[in-house]
Amino acid sequence: MPFIKINKQNFFHNLDIIAQKTQSKDKIALVLKDNAYGHGLKIMASLAHEYGIKKAVVQNDREARSIASLFEDILVLADIPKERASNIHYTINSLDQIALFPKGAKVELKVDTGMHRNGIAPQETEAAFAAIRRRGLELVGVFSHHRSADELTSEWFWQKENFKKIKKNAMELAKKYGVKKLRFHLDNSASTMRTQNFNEDIARIGIAAYGCLEMPKALKTEEFKPVLSLYADKISTKKLPKGARIGYGGTHRLQNDAALSTYNIGYGDGFLRCLSHNYTTPEGCKIAGRISMDNSSFYSDKEHLLIFEDAREVAKQAGTISYEILTSLKPEIPRKVV
Repeated sequence: MPFIKINKQNFFHNLDIIAQKTQSKDKIALVLKDNAYGHGLKIMASLAHEYGIKKAVVQNDREARSIASLFEDILVLADIPKERASNIHYTINSLDQIALFPKGAKVELKVDTGMHRNGIAPQETEAAFAAIRRRGLELVGVFSHHRSADELTSEWFWQKENFKKIKKNAMELAKKYGVKKLRFHLDNSASTMRTQNFNEDIARIGIAAYGCLEMPKALKTEEFKPVLSLYADKISTKKLPKGARIGYGGTHRLQNDAALSTYNIGYGDGFLRCLSHNYTTPEGCKIAGRISMDNSSFYSDKEHLLIFEDAREVAKQAGTISYEILTSLKPEIPRKVV
C-alpha cells in the first residue's frame, strides 16, 4: 500500500500566514471535511489543536463528533443530528429543514448571496428567524459562501455587499426575536487572502491551510507550502527489451531497452487513471502505460517513489483541481506526520 507524509512544519507555516490575515488564530475555523481534504481528519484536527485552532468546519455529524473534544465549536455544513451537542453547530440550508432539528440544537443560518446552491433566499430571513424560535432552536450564526473569490471578477465585491445587507437585516431581526448574540462569516481561503482589513467573526479556511490555494497572478498571495506528499513502494523491477509493450492493452511501447519498476499505487488508491501515459513525478520518473487499480509502472528503480508533493502540479497534468487530487486519496492509506 502507498503511504502519505504530512508535513507539520508546512502546516503551521500556512496557519501563521492565515493568522496574520485574520489578526487572530481564534478567528480561524479550519475546514476538515472530506477527511481533511484527504490529509486525515484526526491527524489534522490534532495538529490544529496543537497549534491553537479552536474552531472547525466539517461536512456531517459523524465527523464532528469524532473530533468534538479538540475544538470549542464545530460547524456541520450538511447534516441533521438525532440529538443536540453542546459545541456542535448545524447549518440550516432551507426553511423546510428547520422542523427536522432536535429542540435546543445550536444552528447557523445559511443565506444565499449569489452562489445559488444551498441557503435560504434573503427575503426568507425573517420567516427563518420565526421558525427557529418556534422550533426552540438556538440560533448562533448567519453565514454565506463565495462563488468566485478565487477569480478576477467583480463578483467577489457584489457578494460581499449582498452579505452586508443580510448582516444588517439579521441584526435587526435578532433584536426582534430575542437572539442574544450572532456570529457572521462569509470568507473562505481565497476571500480571506484578498481582504485587506479582515473584520468578520471567523474565516472558514480550507485549501490555504493545506498549502494548495491558487489565485490569479494579479491577486498576489503569500507563499503557502503543500502539506501532503504521496509515496509508493516498489513491488518488482524488470529489465525489458526495446519494443516491449507495457500494462493493460499494451498501450506503451519501449523505445529502447529499459528497466521498469511496478509500484503499489493505482486508481484504487486515488491515483487518477487519467494520469496514465503522460505523468512525470517531481523527481523526473515517467509513468509507463496505463495506471491499474493497484499498480503503476514507472521508469525508476527507487525503493520508495515520490508520486507527488504538490497536488496543484498533479492537477495540471490531470486537467482538474487540487481539491479532487487530494480528496481522491483513500482514507485507508497510512498517513504519518513528519
